[in-house]
Amino acid sequence: MMPTALIAWRRTPPPFLIGGAEVTQQLLAEQLAAAGWRVVYLGAHEPPWDGPGQLTDITTYLDTNDTPHETVSGAVRYWWNGVDCIAVQQTRIPSTLATLLTDLRPDVVFTSQEGAAEIAAATRAHALTTGICHSVSATGLGVLAGRPHVGLAVSEFALHRAGHPAGTRMALWHPPFTQPSPGAVNTARTGGPVLMVNPIPAKGSQLMHGLIQAMPEEHFTLVEGWWNTSAEFHRYPNVTYVPRVYDMAPLYRAHRLLLVPSVVEDAFPRVIIEAGLHGVPTIGTDRGGIPEAVGASGTVLPAEADAEKWAAAIRTTDHRGAGERARLDAARYTRPVVPELAALGLTPT
Repeated sequence: MMPTALIAWRRTPPPFLIGGAEVTQQLLAEQLAAAGWRVVYLGAHEPPWDGPGQLTDITTYLDTNDTPHETVSGAVRYWWNGVDCIAVQQTRIPSTLATLLTDLRPDVVFTSQEGAAEIAAATRAHALTTGICHSVSATGLGVLAGRPHVGLAVSEFALHRAGHPAGTRMALWHPPFTQPSPGAVNTARTGGPVLMVNPIPAKGSQLMHGLIQAMPEEHFTLVEGWWNTSAEFHRYPNVTYVPRVYDMAPLYRAHRLLLVPSVVEDAFPRVIIEAGLHGVPTIGTDRGGIPEAVGASGTVLPAEADAEKWAAAIRTTDHRGAGERARLDAARYTRPVVPELAALGLTPT
């Protein structure tokens, strides 16, 4: 009898993405499904913060991609890459979760982010409950208040910050990644602009303003992240602002460097590993788990470094040599995660 995993949280189910947590959990779900698990992914079509509902957007996307779906009483259900996905209203998450626990009798439940403590508390008597700590913010570590049996920290930094919560066994679990498709890596790259994703204050947008002005000869591509900040950068002739995209491969292929000037303690930025897999090295700050993700292939600057120090690092980086080292270093994260879960006791014996 195949094992069953239930992934439950208050954000959207696959493939509707906002950031790294969504990508990590989608890849986890798809790897479990590919290994023969039954995987049900419960999420919401309303954000767990102030914002418009997404039910129409979700059903339109599914129709556009010829994905059959059923919508009943405000809940939509569909299959995506072998994963049984359900999106309901926020108010229906508890009742839908209770029904799924009774009907599925899952072997393991994964939860994270907003409201995850309540989900963990509700599931721990029914199944082995695992909380994924995607960040060290109150949102990321909040799941531990629900006393999941196991906590998975996405970096050594996050594992250290999580500490030793009562009733939870903590473990390191780096996020899964996939190798770029054939032809997506530009190994002959001789130049190209510099790339930065999510230009908001927490991610270093203030430094970017100074850097853009300090390097008028350089071209920068900024990619929308959590929200649209294009109006802040429209006056710069050496900036291209790109709306949020799902497939970053063409952007990685066209750029020689990635900048991660975060001022907050990012746990393990996916964008660093994704860029590395495409042969693009990173210059990042020494905040949080950024140095861990950058590894020995890129450049780490103090969070207090000014625009001139960043400009000097950009000008002196051997992007081809560093890019090849980044590609080799990042490849270790493109591994099957089910054996890791088994080693952590998260699969049925």
